[in-house]
Amino acid sequence: MKKDKLIPGLILVIIGTAFLLNNFGYLHFHWGNFFHLWPIFLVIAGVNLVFAHNDAAWATALRIGVALIGLGLLLFGNFDGRFKYWPNFQYTYSHSDNNNDNDDMDDDDKSDSGFVKMNGSGNFNEPYDAGIKIARLDISGGGALYTLKDTTNQLFKAFTKDTHNRYEFSHHQDDSVYVVDFHMQNHHKINFDSDANTVDFRLNPKPEWEVHVETGATKLDFDLSKYKVRELQLHGGAASFDIKLGKPLALTDVDIETGVSSVDISIPQNAACSIETDSGLSDNHFDGFNKTSDNNYETPGYENAKNKMHIHISGGLSDFHVKRY
Repeated sequence: MKKDKLIPGLILVIIGTAFLLNNFGYLHFHWGNFFHLWPIFLVIAGVNLVFAHNDAAWATALRIGVALIGLGLLLFGNFDGRFKYWPNFQYTYSHSDNNNDNDDMDDDDKSDSGFVKMNGSGNFNEPYDAGIKIARLDISGGGALYTLKDTTNQLFKAFTKDTHNRYEFSHHQDDSVYVVDFHMQNHHKINFDSDANTVDFRLNPKPEWEVHVETGATKLDFDLSKYKVRELQLHGGAASFDIKLGKPLALTDVDIETGVSSVDISIPQNAACSIETDSGLSDNHFDGFNKTSDNNYETPGYENAKNKMHIHISGGLSDFHVKRY
Protein backbone atom coordinates (compact mmCIF):
# COMPACT_ATOMS: atom_id res chain seq x y z
CA MET A 1 0.00 0.00 0.00
CA LYS A 2 1.25 3.48 -0.83
CA LYS A 3 1.84 5.52 2.31
CA ASP A 4 -0.04 8.52 0.92
CA LYS A 5 -3.19 6.34 0.95
CA LEU A 6 -2.67 5.14 4.54
CA ILE A 7 -4.39 7.95 6.46
CA PRO A 8 -7.43 8.43 4.15
CA GLY A 9 -7.96 4.66 4.17
CA LEU A 10 -7.62 4.52 7.94
CA ILE A 11 -10.18 7.30 8.37
CA LEU A 12 -12.72 5.54 6.14
CA VAL A 13 -12.22 2.21 7.94
CA ILE A 14 -12.63 3.76 11.41
CA ILE A 15 -15.68 5.85 10.54
CA GLY A 16 -17.32 3.00 8.65
CA THR A 17 -16.70 0.54 11.49
CA ALA A 18 -17.99 3.06 14.06
CA PHE A 19 -21.18 3.58 12.03
CA LEU A 20 -21.79 -0.17 11.84
CA LEU A 21 -21.16 -0.76 15.55
CA ASN A 22 -23.35 2.20 16.47
CA ASN A 23 -26.20 0.87 14.30
CA PHE A 24 -26.05 -2.44 16.15
CA GLY A 25 -25.91 -0.77 19.55
CA TYR A 26 -22.34 -1.77 20.46
CA LEU A 27 -20.98 1.77 20.40
CA HIS A 28 -22.41 5.18 21.14
CA PHE A 29 -21.08 8.45 19.83
CA HIS A 30 -22.24 12.06 19.58
CA TRP A 31 -23.47 13.05 16.14
CA GLY A 32 -23.44 16.74 17.03
CA ASN A 33 -19.64 16.62 17.16
CA PHE A 34 -19.53 16.38 13.37
CA PHE A 35 -21.06 19.85 13.17
CA HIS A 36 -18.86 21.49 15.81
CA LEU A 37 -15.56 19.60 15.41
CA TRP A 38 -15.28 19.29 11.64
CA PRO A 39 -11.95 21.29 11.64
CA ILE A 40 -10.35 18.11 12.98
CA PHE A 41 -10.35 16.85 9.40
CA LEU A 42 -8.30 19.91 8.42
CA VAL A 43 -5.75 19.13 11.14
CA ILE A 44 -5.48 15.48 10.05
CA ALA A 45 -5.14 16.48 6.38
CA GLY A 46 -2.53 19.11 7.22
CA VAL A 47 -0.34 16.73 9.23
CA ASN A 48 -0.68 14.13 6.49
CA LEU A 49 0.48 16.64 3.85
CA VAL A 50 3.40 17.95 5.91
CA PHE A 51 4.84 14.46 6.46
CA ALA A 52 3.66 12.93 3.17
CA HIS A 53 7.23 12.38 1.90
CA ASN A 54 8.80 11.46 5.22
CA ASP A 55 9.28 7.68 5.38
CA ALA A 56 10.60 7.65 8.94
CA ALA A 57 8.78 5.40 11.38
CA TRP A 58 8.18 8.28 13.78
CA ALA A 59 6.52 10.35 11.02
CA THR A 60 4.16 7.50 10.14
CA ALA A 61 3.38 6.99 13.82
CA LEU A 62 2.67 10.71 14.21
CA ARG A 63 0.27 10.74 11.27
CA ILE A 64 -1.58 7.68 12.56
CA GLY A 65 -1.64 9.06 16.11
CA VAL A 66 -3.11 12.41 15.05
CA ALA A 67 -5.76 10.62 12.99
CA LEU A 68 -6.72 8.28 15.85
CA ILE A 69 -6.86 11.05 18.47
CA GLY A 70 -8.81 13.36 16.16
CA LEU A 71 -11.36 10.71 15.21
CA GLY A 72 -11.64 9.66 18.86
CA LEU A 73 -12.60 13.21 19.84
CA LEU A 74 -14.96 13.50 16.89
CA LEU A 75 -16.78 10.23 17.49
CA PHE A 76 -16.73 9.85 21.25
CA GLY A 77 -15.98 13.26 22.77
CA ASN A 78 -18.71 14.44 25.18
CA PHE A 79 -18.44 18.21 25.65
CA ASP A 80 -21.91 18.80 27.20
CA GLY A 81 -22.76 21.50 24.68
CA ARG A 82 -19.74 23.67 25.55
CA PHE A 83 -19.34 24.78 21.95
CA LYS A 84 -19.15 28.30 20.67
CA TYR A 85 -21.05 28.93 17.51
CA TRP A 86 -18.57 28.93 14.62
CA PRO A 87 -18.03 30.24 12.05
CA ASN A 88 -19.12 33.75 13.07
CA PHE A 89 -20.05 34.57 9.50
CA GLN A 90 -23.29 35.37 7.80
CA TYR A 91 -24.27 36.60 4.38
CA THR A 92 -27.63 38.14 3.53
CA TYR A 93 -28.80 40.15 0.57
CA SER A 94 -31.31 42.92 0.04
CA HIS A 95 -32.31 45.42 -2.60
CA SER A 96 -32.17 48.27 -0.08
CA ASP A 97 -30.10 49.34 2.87
CA ASN A 98 -31.49 51.21 5.83
CA ASN A 99 -29.59 53.97 7.57
CA ASN A 100 -29.62 54.59 11.30
CA ASP A 101 -32.00 57.52 10.91
CA ASN A 102 -33.55 56.93 14.30
CA ASP A 103 -30.37 56.78 16.36
CA ASP A 104 -31.25 60.03 18.14
CA MET A 105 -34.51 58.66 19.52
CA ASP A 106 -34.61 57.92 23.23
CA ASP A 107 -36.13 54.89 24.95
CA ASP A 108 -39.57 56.46 25.33
CA ASP A 109 -40.01 57.54 21.69
CA LYS A 110 -42.14 55.00 19.86
CA SER A 111 -43.56 54.96 16.37
CA ASP A 112 -47.02 53.66 15.51
CA SER A 113 -45.49 50.31 14.61
CA GLY A 114 -44.20 49.81 18.14
CA PHE A 115 -40.57 50.10 17.08
CA VAL A 116 -37.74 52.18 18.54
CA LYS A 117 -34.29 52.38 16.97
CA MET A 118 -31.30 53.64 18.95
CA ASN A 119 -27.53 53.41 18.66
CA GLY A 120 -27.41 50.17 16.68
CA SER A 121 -30.05 48.55 18.90
CA GLY A 122 -33.80 48.28 18.68
CA ASN A 123 -36.81 47.95 20.98
CA PHE A 124 -39.96 46.30 19.61
CA ASN A 125 -43.18 46.41 21.61
CA GLU A 126 -46.74 45.23 21.14
CA PRO A 127 -49.29 46.28 23.83
CA TYR A 128 -51.29 43.63 25.65
CA ASP A 129 -55.06 43.50 25.33
CA ALA A 130 -57.04 41.36 27.79
CA GLY A 131 -59.15 40.18 24.86
CA ILE A 132 -56.17 38.30 23.39
CA LYS A 133 -56.59 34.69 24.49
CA ILE A 134 -54.39 32.97 21.89
CA ALA A 135 -51.25 34.54 20.39
CA ARG A 136 -48.64 33.36 17.95
CA LEU A 137 -45.03 34.50 17.60
CA ASP A 138 -43.58 33.95 14.12
CA ILE A 139 -39.78 34.28 13.92
CA SER A 140 -37.71 34.01 10.74
CA GLY A 141 -34.08 34.79 10.01
CA GLY A 142 -30.71 33.14 10.57
CA GLY A 143 -27.22 34.04 11.68
CA ALA A 144 -28.39 35.30 15.08
CA LEU A 145 -28.57 34.41 18.75
CA TYR A 146 -32.21 34.29 19.92
CA THR A 147 -33.04 34.20 23.64
CA LEU A 148 -36.29 34.17 25.59
CA LYS A 149 -36.02 34.16 29.37
CA ASP A 150 -38.28 36.74 31.01
CA THR A 151 -41.91 37.86 30.88
CA THR A 152 -43.41 41.28 30.16
CA ASN A 153 -46.70 43.03 30.92
CA GLN A 154 -46.94 43.87 27.22
CA LEU A 155 -47.99 41.19 24.77
CA PHE A 156 -44.57 41.09 23.13
CA LYS A 157 -41.27 42.82 23.60
CA ALA A 158 -37.90 42.35 21.91
CA PHE A 159 -34.53 44.00 22.31
CA THR A 160 -32.15 43.63 19.40
CA LYS A 161 -28.48 44.31 18.97
CA ASP A 162 -27.53 44.74 15.34
CA THR A 163 -25.70 47.15 13.07
CA HIS A 164 -27.72 47.20 9.84
CA ASN A 165 -31.41 47.61 10.83
CA ARG A 166 -32.03 43.95 10.02
CA TYR A 167 -35.39 43.38 11.68
CA GLU A 168 -38.98 44.03 10.70
CA PHE A 169 -41.97 43.73 12.99
CA SER A 170 -45.71 43.52 12.25
CA HIS A 171 -48.90 42.03 13.64
CA HIS A 172 -52.23 40.80 12.31
CA GLN A 173 -55.26 38.72 13.26
CA ASP A 174 -55.58 35.13 12.03
CA ASP A 175 -59.12 34.09 13.02
CA SER A 176 -58.96 33.89 16.83
CA VAL A 177 -55.15 34.02 16.95
CA TYR A 178 -53.31 37.33 17.37
CA VAL A 179 -50.10 36.99 15.34
CA VAL A 180 -46.85 38.83 16.03
CA ASP A 181 -44.45 38.53 13.09
CA PHE A 182 -40.74 39.21 13.71
CA HIS A 183 -38.30 38.56 10.93
CA MET A 184 -34.89 39.50 9.61
CA GLN A 185 -35.08 41.40 6.37
CA ASN A 186 -32.66 40.54 3.57
CA HIS A 187 -29.48 42.54 3.32
CA HIS A 188 -26.51 42.86 1.00
CA LYS A 189 -24.01 43.35 3.81
CA ILE A 190 -21.56 40.78 5.15
CA ASN A 191 -21.17 40.47 8.90
CA PHE A 192 -18.24 38.58 10.45
CA ASP A 193 -19.37 38.96 14.07
CA SER A 194 -22.45 37.03 15.19
CA ASP A 195 -22.27 38.75 18.61
CA ALA A 196 -23.43 41.89 16.81
CA ASN A 197 -26.69 40.16 15.90
CA THR A 198 -28.68 39.13 18.97
CA VAL A 199 -32.36 39.23 19.92
CA ASP A 200 -33.85 38.96 23.41
CA PHE A 201 -37.60 38.22 23.39
CA ARG A 202 -40.16 38.62 26.18
CA LEU A 203 -43.77 37.46 26.11
CA ASN A 204 -46.85 38.02 28.25
CA PRO A 205 -47.66 34.82 30.22
CA LYS A 206 -51.47 35.28 30.16
CA PRO A 207 -52.40 34.14 26.62
CA GLU A 208 -51.88 30.67 25.28
CA TRP A 209 -48.92 30.82 22.90
CA GLU A 210 -47.94 29.29 19.59
CA VAL A 211 -44.27 29.82 18.69
CA HIS A 212 -43.06 29.21 15.14
CA VAL A 213 -39.37 29.58 14.25
CA GLU A 214 -37.98 29.30 10.70
CA THR A 215 -34.24 29.79 10.68
CA GLY A 216 -30.95 28.79 9.13
CA ALA A 217 -27.64 28.90 11.01
CA THR A 218 -28.87 30.07 14.40
CA LYS A 219 -28.44 29.53 18.11
CA LEU A 220 -31.68 29.61 20.09
CA ASP A 221 -32.08 29.53 23.88
CA PHE A 222 -35.76 29.63 24.97
CA ASP A 223 -37.09 29.16 28.51
CA LEU A 224 -40.82 28.63 27.90
CA SER A 225 -41.56 27.20 31.34
CA LYS A 226 -43.43 30.37 32.39
CA TYR A 227 -45.83 30.25 29.44
CA LYS A 228 -48.88 28.28 28.38
CA VAL A 229 -47.57 26.76 25.16
CA ARG A 230 -50.09 25.25 22.73
CA GLU A 231 -47.66 24.72 19.88
CA LEU A 232 -43.94 25.00 19.24
CA GLN A 233 -42.44 24.63 15.77
CA LEU A 234 -38.68 24.85 15.26
CA HIS A 235 -37.44 24.44 11.70
CA GLY A 236 -33.75 25.09 11.15
CA GLY A 237 -30.67 24.06 9.23
CA ALA A 238 -27.32 24.11 11.01
CA ALA A 239 -28.70 25.25 14.34
CA SER A 240 -28.38 24.86 18.09
CA PHE A 241 -31.70 24.72 19.97
CA ASP A 242 -31.95 24.75 23.77
CA ILE A 243 -35.59 24.64 24.92
CA LYS A 244 -37.19 24.42 28.37
CA LEU A 245 -40.94 23.72 28.46
CA GLY A 246 -43.43 24.03 31.31
CA LYS A 247 -46.46 21.93 32.15
CA PRO A 248 -48.44 20.91 29.07
CA LEU A 249 -51.95 22.10 28.27
CA ALA A 250 -54.63 19.58 27.30
CA LEU A 251 -52.29 19.07 24.34
CA THR A 252 -48.97 20.78 23.75
CA ASP A 253 -47.62 19.96 20.31
CA VAL A 254 -43.89 20.31 19.58
CA ASP A 255 -42.49 19.84 16.07
CA ILE A 256 -38.74 20.07 15.46
CA GLU A 257 -37.17 19.71 12.02
CA THR A 258 -33.44 20.26 11.59
CA GLY A 259 -30.50 19.53 9.34
CA VAL A 260 -27.15 19.27 11.14
CA SER A 261 -28.03 20.51 14.61
CA SER A 262 -27.86 20.07 18.35
CA VAL A 263 -31.25 20.03 20.09
CA ASP A 264 -31.77 19.93 23.87
CA ILE A 265 -35.33 19.88 25.26
CA SER A 266 -36.18 19.95 28.98
CA ILE A 267 -39.67 19.01 30.19
CA PRO A 268 -41.12 18.83 33.74
CA GLN A 269 -40.48 15.61 35.64
CA ASN A 270 -44.19 14.78 35.94
CA ALA A 271 -45.22 15.83 32.43
CA ALA A 272 -46.89 13.15 30.31
CA CYS A 273 -45.01 13.14 27.03
CA SER A 274 -44.67 11.10 23.87
CA ILE A 275 -41.89 11.35 21.28
CA GLU A 276 -42.10 10.38 17.63
CA THR A 277 -38.81 10.38 15.73
CA ASP A 278 -37.88 10.40 12.07
CA SER A 279 -34.29 11.37 12.57
CA GLY A 280 -32.17 9.54 9.99
CA LEU A 281 -28.57 9.37 11.19
CA SER A 282 -29.20 11.39 14.34
CA ASP A 283 -28.17 10.53 17.88
CA ASN A 284 -31.15 10.35 20.27
CA HIS A 285 -31.18 10.48 24.09
CA PHE A 286 -34.59 10.38 25.78
CA ASP A 287 -34.20 10.22 29.56
CA GLY A 288 -37.10 8.64 31.47
CA PHE A 289 -38.95 7.44 28.35
CA ASN A 290 -40.03 3.92 27.45
CA LYS A 291 -39.79 2.74 23.86
CA THR A 292 -43.27 1.64 22.76
CA SER A 293 -42.52 0.86 19.11
CA ASP A 294 -40.05 1.71 16.40
CA ASN A 295 -39.33 5.45 16.61
CA ASN A 296 -41.91 6.01 19.37
CA TYR A 297 -41.32 6.69 23.07
CA GLU A 298 -43.57 7.55 26.03
CA THR A 299 -43.29 8.51 29.68
CA PRO A 300 -44.94 6.11 32.16
CA GLY A 301 -48.70 6.69 32.46
CA TYR A 302 -48.94 8.72 29.27
CA GLU A 303 -52.14 7.12 27.98
CA ASN A 304 -54.18 7.99 31.10
CA ALA A 305 -52.85 11.51 31.59
CA LYS A 306 -55.22 14.47 31.28
CA ASN A 307 -52.68 16.91 29.90
CA LYS A 308 -50.16 15.67 27.35
CA MET A 309 -47.18 16.80 25.36
CA HIS A 310 -46.35 15.34 21.97
CA ILE A 311 -42.90 15.89 20.45
CA HIS A 312 -42.17 15.09 16.83
CA ILE A 313 -38.49 15.17 15.85
CA SER A 314 -37.05 14.87 12.37
CA GLY A 315 -33.57 15.67 11.17
CA GLY A 316 -30.51 14.57 9.27
CA LEU A 317 -27.20 14.41 11.11
CA SER A 318 -28.24 15.86 14.48
CA ASP A 319 -27.93 15.31 18.21
CA PHE A 320 -31.31 15.20 20.05
CA HIS A 321 -31.67 15.21 23.84
CA VAL A 322 -34.97 15.20 25.77
CA LYS A 323 -34.55 15.29 29.54
CA ARG A 324 -36.82 15.79 32.56
CA TYR A 325 -36.24 18.36 35.28
